[in-house]
Amino acid sequence: MNNLPLIAPPPRATLQMEGGRSIAFRGGTAHFVVGAEGLKQRAEWTAAFARTCKDHRFYEIIEQTLDSGFEHHYALLEDDAGEVLAIQPLFFVQQNLVEGVPALRAPVEAVRRHYRRFLTMRILMVGCAAGEGHLGLRQPEDAAWAAEALHEVLKPYAQSCSASLVVLKDFPAPYRGTLGTFSSNGYTRVPSMPMTRLRLPYRDFEEYFQTLSKATRKDMRRKFRKAEKSAPLQMEVVTDVSDIVDEIYPLYRQVHDRSAQKFEHLTHDYFSRLGQQMPERTRFFLWRQHGRLVAFSLCLLHDGTLYDDTLGMDYSVALDLHLYFYTWREVVSWAIAQGLDSYCSSPLNYNPKLHLGCELVPLDLYVMHTKPLLNPVFRGALKYLGPTRHDPLLQRFPNAHEL
Repeated sequence: MNNLPLIAPPPRATLQMEGGRSIAFRGGTAHFVVGAEGLKQRAEWTAAFARTCKDHRFYEIIEQTLDSGFEHHYALLEDDAGEVLAIQPLFFVQQNLVEGVPALRAPVEAVRRHYRRFLTMRILMVGCAAGEGHLGLRQPEDAAWAAEALHEVLKPYAQSCSASLVVLKDFPAPYRGTLGTFSSNGYTRVPSMPMTRLRLPYRDFEEYFQTLSKATRKDMRRKFRKAEKSAPLQMEVVTDVSDIVDEIYPLYRQVHDRSAQKFEHLTHDYFSRLGQQMPERTRFFLWRQHGRLVAFSLCLLHDGTLYDDTLGMDYSVALDLHLYFYTWREVVSWAIAQGLDSYCSSPLNYNPKLHLGCELVPLDLYVMHTKPLLNPVFRGALKYLGPTRHDPLLQRFPNAHEL
């Protein structure tokens, strides 16, 4: 634990805490540090997310580039022998509790004109600020141990930092067994807005296209013809966009600003550093018309899957050219040509994804109020506040029961 500003751990017979920096639990101690700078030379940090698309480099990038008011902390989970078996990213955020409930936005905003923080809370979130959550494990076999450790230490750490809620953010469904200690002991598991996946066992795009319904094929062909009647669109695939980030960023903002649900806010520096620091995984798809950038798609490539993470479009032409569908066809065609197994896209915009044959990739929130008397009441409220409850399209997907 050298090179880290940690205090000496308290006795391990009972759960104790000093200064909010170290908490003992059955089988070890959790050491909390602010910022990833002190972790960069640790082999455990490099290994923590090596099996996931967004590895330790991604967490360092978002900590240093996001413009969202997050406070990034990290829990180093050390066993009784003094070995760090897991490093878990955490972050604090002041969150709007009705972000995913459109019907409540207008009346809540009216109240907030007089009470600025009405229905907002300081929340300790566990996971990734710009993507799905994972446990940061040195070895996969440490998952159950790390989950038990986090279950013991997160609540007292949140209380010491004046957080009202603890939320495990957007953990994929395969974690449900490992995180069962949360959902059976004080936390409520709530479906989050899912990602989607399109499996790609096809020789080319046309073979895939024939699997869609007749009505969808007709509608798509009409959209493609309209785009193709305009001036040609040229596609380029690059890794580094640092030299054109001033062209990229306004297109991202146009899509971001139109979204009804916003969480993280990406920056110029984020787009630049992603390709520079993760070049083997980063792919920017760029579309130009008359030399002018009109759309881009930021994707991450890992383990046979292309993750379509961020879309940017120029809305002065996007709707007329049906750029969403045109760019989607080009990205999927590229993925098939590369022999990839699947294409995953980020949450929201489910209507086209339903008709294009995608399946849901369920993500879960595990939520607990840090005040025991309020937690039962809050658990009841979560049944209404859960984000998936307010999107009826989700129930039309063939695997909606998995939510």
